[in-house]
Amino acid sequence: MKEAKPCEIEKRLVCEAYKAVKSNRGSAGIDRTGMQAYDENKSKNLYKLWNRMSWGCYFPKAFKLVEIPKTNGGTRPLGIPTIEDRIAWMTVLMAITSRIDPLFHEDSYGYRPNKTAHEAVAIAKERCMKYPCVLDLDISRYFDTINHELFKKAVSKHVKDRYYCI
Repeated sequence: MKEAKPCEIEKRLVCEAYKAVKSNRGSAGIDRTGMQAYDENKSKNLYKLWNRMSWGCYFPKAFKLVEIPKTNGGTRPLGIPTIEDRIAWMTVLMAITSRIDPLFHEDSYGYRPNKTAHEAVAIAKERCMKYPCVLDLDISRYFDTINHELFKKAVSKHVKDRYYCI
């Protein structure tokens, strides 16, 4: 008897994720595999990734750590994932966005599909004419400080697929 894979991930979705990652032209991660090298065995690489994700045995690699100079003279750490990890994350993002995006407030613009920074500025200008005050927030290091268990619980409430949950 043929055993079903624990997570139904369409091969087409992995291919679309690959195209999106390739268009971003990111650099190699800790495995030193750049997009050109990944492309040399693209079909084999994408099949292996899809298969591991479908069986629930895909695990991301460590990040490559790079120090990025800041304008004030300091540096900030930047973690660079591998090409394969980026494709896997993009696959998950594409799979859950249609379920998660409608939950956001209509005035939420950051990293949302079909929402631009120019639209956010236009709304801000419009609201400045209506309201007498402005609230300016700096959310740097936000994801370092939130309650991750609560965050996981919120995602799990809206994403029922076991593998797509954190």
